[in-house]
Amino acid sequence: MGALSTCEVEYIAGSSAACQVVWLNSVMKEMGIELEKPIALLVDNKSAIDLANNPVSQGRSKHIETQFHYIRDQVNNGKLKLIHCPTQLQIVDILTKPLKKERFKMLREQIGVIALELREDVEINSNPSL
Repeated sequence: MGALSTCEVEYIAGSSAACQVVWLNSVMKEMGIELEKPIALLVDNKSAIDLANNPVSQGRSKHIETQFHYIRDQVNNGKLKLIHCPTQLQIVDILTKPLKKERFKMLREQIGVIALELREDVEINSNPSL
């Protein structure tokens, strides 16, 4: 099935993420770790959040296959809570999008990666056995 809008794409991606969250929650439960309910799932598309929060069938969801409404079921059952996360706060952009230099540096800092600067007075040994 091809998605017709960014709302549908985000909704389908959210449904996939919801499956992973529920599975990980069951693994954690087996290890004796109880997570607080509802579990927060960050989504950057407000329309997708509205679609998942509204159990009434809407015109924009008529093309979405039933399997992708899993996210809506989890929200309605109180297992998940969808929270809007603006694009500016999407740390994963550093791995998925071409970025301007300043945004790249900011995101790199947020994930704890530092720039490695080599000093000229340090010789790099190309033979690791020495």
